[in-house]
Amino acid sequence: MKFIFVFLALLFVTPASADDGIITKSSNHSVKDTISRFAAAVKSREGAGFIVFTEIDHAAAGKKFGIDMRPRTVVIFGNPKLGTPVMAKTPKLAIDNPPKALVWEDDQGKVWLSYNSADYLYKTIYPRHGLETPPNYAAFTKVLNDITDEATK
Repeated sequence: MKFIFVFLALLFVTPASADDGIITKSSNHSVKDTISRFAAAVKSREGAGFIVFTEIDHAAAGKKFGIDMRPRTVVIFGNPKLGTPVMAKTPKLAIDNPPKALVWEDDQGKVWLSYNSADYLYKTIYPRHGLETPPNYAAFTKVLNDITDEATK
């Protein structure tokens, strides 16, 4: 009986990152340096239309109200050349786009970079708004991987 319970428990328990659409990479750098490297990697692709819109420092916001938290900074970035025409036709897409990256530090001081996969964006977010997967899907997957590798390695 114990064996059956363990088997069923293993069958229905999956890792948190298995199907949630979030890719998390370990960074070899501090939070500040990872953010800077990420921004530089995005900006280096400005000719293709990529920009950093803004950063949101959740730890600084919490500190303003007396709440301490390890670093948690969201970097909002994207490609207005590609995204703006889609948002012009589908305004509510703007609630989910542009893409974001989260640079954060865990309780042991290790730095991580997390972001929604292109797969999640195009197979979950786009359908939510009645959109089909665009033809640049594979290219965006590669760009996300390259940018995040440049930030973390």
